[in-house]
Amino acid sequence: MLRLEDTYRHKGQRNALVNLLRQKGIKSEAVLEAINTLPRHFFFDTALDSHAYEDKAFPIGEGQTISQPFTVAFQSELLDVKPGDKILEIGTGSGYQATILHLLGGIVHSIEYQVKLYEKTKKFLSKLAIPIHFYHGDGSQGLIAQAPYDKIIVTAGAPVVPNALLHQLKVGGILVIPVGDRKSQKMMKLTKKTDKQIIQEAFDNFAFVPLLGADGWKISR
Repeated sequence: MLRLEDTYRHKGQRNALVNLLRQKGIKSEAVLEAINTLPRHFFFDTALDSHAYEDKAFPIGEGQTISQPFTVAFQSELLDVKPGDKILEIGTGSGYQATILHLLGGIVHSIEYQVKLYEKTKKFLSKLAIPIHFYHGDGSQGLIAQAPYDKIIVTAGAPVVPNALLHQLKVGGILVIPVGDRKSQKMMKLTKKTDKQIIQEAFDNFAFVPLLGADGWKISR
């Protein structure tokens, strides 16, 4: 059961979280405002409600997690969302990151590999009337039906940068993706200057659940 009450206590906890994220180096006021606006506890089961504003990741079922707030803020800041940007999110998860992107002004298309999580999140966010376009499928291959995109964000650790995502990115667009092994990934920002010129920037190490699919990690048997 999800708690949909936003109390003064919750708002105070969000404000404290935003102050912490600012101390950790997040500079985008738009990103900080979005995090301060969105009740993260809405995305938690009631039993974990008291932990919603800790700067930690938590399990949400199907082997997936809701990302640490700092990670959400860091990726969102790198993505540099402009109002009206068409965004592809790989890995819907709880829907929290997708909703932050919506609050930043993005038109969000989000694809989830795990069918039960896809159904749960789509149903929940539909009740909140959040206009995000949801899809179930192999996000490692992008979402060609809605391409091209101004921005692409991957919220799972990839072994390599999938070529399909670069092909589906507009010239001038940005791809933010964690790349590495199953335990640790380097956050990468790729800017598509031309069809043949990609500028790569590497940032800190993070730990994400693995990106599954044809161009991601294979499921262990």
